Order: sequence, then structure tokens, then C-alpha cells
Amino acid sequence: MTAASTEPVPSAPVPSEAVDGLPVDFVWGAATSAYQIEGAAAEDGRTASIWDTFSHTPGAVADGDHGDVACDHYHRMPEDVGLLADLGLDAYRFSLSWPRIQPGGKGPANARGLAFYDRLVDELLAKGITPWATLYHWDLPQELEDAGGWPARDTAYRFAEYAGIAAAALGDRVTNWITLNEPYCSAQLGYYNGIHAPGRKHFPDFTKAAHHLLLGHGLAVQEVRAQAPRPPRVGITFNPTVAHPASDAPEDVEAARRADALGTRLYLDPVVHGRYPEDLLADLEPYSATPPVQDGDLEAIAQPLDFLGVNYYFRNVVRPSAEPHGYESVPQTDRPSTAMPWEIYPEGLTDLLTRITREYGALPLYITENGAAFDDEKSAVDESGRVQDTDRIAYLADHLAAVGRARAAGADVRGYFCWSLMDNFEWAYGYAKRFGLVHVDYATQRRTPKASALWLRDAARAARTR
Repeated sequence: MTAASTEPVPSAPVPSEAVDGLPVDFVWGAATSAYQIEGAAAEDGRTASIWDTFSHTPGAVADGDHGDVACDHYHRMPEDVGLLADLGLDAYRFSLSWPRIQPGGKGPANARGLAFYDRLVDELLAKGITPWATLYHWDLPQELEDAGGWPARDTAYRFAEYAGIAAAALGDRVTNWITLNEPYCSAQLGYYNGIHAPGRKHFPDFTKAAHHLLLGHGLAVQEVRAQAPRPPRVGITFNPTVAHPASDAPEDVEAARRADALGTRLYLDPVVHGRYPEDLLADLEPYSATPPVQDGDLEAIAQPLDFLGVNYYFRNVVRPSAEPHGYESVPQTDRPSTAMPWEIYPEGLTDLLTRITREYGALPLYITENGAAFDDEKSAVDESGRVQDTDRIAYLADHLAAVGRARAAGADVRGYFCWSLMDNFEWAYGYAKRFGLVHVDYATQRRTPKASALWLRDAARAARTR
């Protein structure tokens, strides 16, 4: 056993405002994704994803880091599930690796790859932890990228096929399914900004990718419901842009409208309302970048949802830009920030949740990611070697209080998944940024719960026992 015990060390006090607005049946969980923690990149039939290729491209990722080993979760999974149990978390959001389950993105399932997730689900259930499976957290099989990637319509059909395979295999035990994680990042950061895999930089490809991601979502919802052995709950996770103008000047207000159109309404409007916003289509038309909608697409995309996942980290204060999308971010240097550096703005979470409820209906909402990277290596360490990450505790307390305020205002928020269970490969930042509740020594793979992990444990206990 390489993880340090979480018991019986007490945490910092849990302020009442952090949990008072949360019901006793509120879901408390942590989240991870396959490429960020699993490692075992070439084991048991797994083939390369776009992140394998991208992270091995010189200059693409900080310090030349990659996910070949990551947190070695593929081999240490029972230990990691034990950490979840020790922390008293009742749900775990993880993602399935598409190239592990369906190497190359086509054809039959890989039995050895599916066996890992069989073991994971069984281990979770044995510990009383509810599995929440995300089908896609950015690890497109490289062969599908070579065939055109998400800008190619066929990728949506391949995704639906893979979703059906996963649901048929695991849907007798997994009830909660998330189709896509943050299609904004897959589409805009991957195909326009080029800072995420596959590293392409073509504005029309971004909107094509966004449309086919949403089409893939709708088709996957149908497949999961058709193939799962028992009735599933199916949703999708977005990271909507909370866009604020840098000033009251008309040009800044217009920049915020564009940021909102491309970062929020491009995704939520077709999924919930079955249409793209008219102002967005007008913005995109001069660049030949309107979504390539075919007959029946919007009906397929707008499948009824059982819940909506919301990821929130920061707001985006914007001003005009000459780029096709029409805005750029303005750093808020007069406010506290994380190590990313992202402004700490919990009010934005309350505003976002109430806005979604107001404009998109009374959907059950889950915070599927929220958390912060801080310079944990520089934080105080106690005599047991535990990181005393008081800044992360304050961040979590403030954002949980923001959830409570949203609930009081009418948002049906039913759960909170902290990002992340453990320090991991943080995409283009490599291993330089630590979001984990649990510290990972990458040289030894030793896991040590931070003070924030114990605080979240005690917050969940306080909420359940009021």
C-alpha cells in the first residue's frame, strides 16, 4: 500500500455557509480522466489517441511531458478507489479511453481494455461508490484524426458506435453516463487555437468539429439508451463561458456577446433548444464557418437529457480582437488567482447556474468539475508529510457556498465533483500544475491526501448529518 491513510486526521473547520444550502442527498464526488491518470499507453491492446501524438510532438506540452505513465492508475486502480472510499466520497466521475476499448476507433471491442473498466466499476460498487462514466474526455483515436477528425462527419457515427459498445458492456452496473466532456475545448482549443490535441489552427474546422461533436452526442445518447441493459441516465458536460465585458463600452459589450455565443450558446442552444443562435450564425457566415447542418441533425442533437453537467473554474473578462472569433481575454490582476493563473470568482458559478436554469429550463444540474491548481510544492507541509493547501480549501468552500446560493435561487443542483481526485497530467501544462485532492509523487507514485481532501471529506459528512 503506497497511499498515506486519511484517518483519523481532522480537517480545517468547515464553515456553515459552505454546506448549509446543500441537501442531505447531495452527491459528493471527485473526477478524473483516462489519459490524465491511466498510463499503460500501449498495454493490453490500447492504440494511440490524439493526445499520445500531440504530447510527443516537440514543443506541444510543457517540459516535454506526456501521459505514457501518468499516475499509473491502470495498475494502481484498487488503491485509488480505496482513496475515494477513505474520503467518504459517494460518487466517482471517470472517463473511458476510446482507444483502449475500441482500438483505432472502429470495429469490435477490445476485451482486455473493457476488462479494466469492468474491474474498476466492480471495485467502486464494492466500496459503495457510484460510478459516473464519461465516454469522451478528448482522447480521439489517432486513426480517426488521420481520417479527418471531428471536422469530418463520419467521426460522429464512429463515436455513437463506440458509445453503444461501452453501454452494452458496462450498462448493467453503470447508470450515469456523460457523452462528452467540454466540447468547447475539443473543438476550439484543438482545431482553432491549436493548444490542445490535435493542434490544428483553422477557424472553419473549429465550428465543423463543434457541430459533429454535438451530433455525436445526440447519436450516442440514442445508442446508450438502446444498448444499456438497464435504464440509464444520460447527460453531457459543458464548460460554459461566463463572459463579462472589460468595460461598459459598446465594443467591449459586443466582444462579450461574441464570447458568450461561441463559448456557451454554440453548445447549449442546439442541445437544449434544437437550434443554433441567429446572432452566432451571422457572426460565422463571413468566415464560411457556419455549422454544416444536414437534415435531421438538430433533431438528433436535441435528445432529451436526464441531467446537465457543468464545469466551472473562472470567468472570462473580454475586449475586442481582430481574430475571427472577435474577442480576447483581459487578465484581472487586481483579484486573487490560482496557479494557472485563473481569476478566483465564485460569484460566476452562482450566476452561471441560475442563468442555465432561467434560459434552458429546470434540468437537474451537477457540478462535474470545479477545483484549483496551486503551488502545492511550496505550501506548508506538516510532520506527516501532508500538504497544507489552505488556499485550495478556501477555494472549495467559496465555490460550494456559491452552489448553495444557486440552489436557493432555484437552480436544481444535485451534486459536486471536485477536480481532481489526484494530481495528474494537466494537458498542455504537463505535470507542472497540481489540481489534486491527493498529492502524487510522480517518481514513486506515492499518493498522499492533502489537507483539502480531508476538508472535503468533513464537508460531505457535515452536509449529510445536519
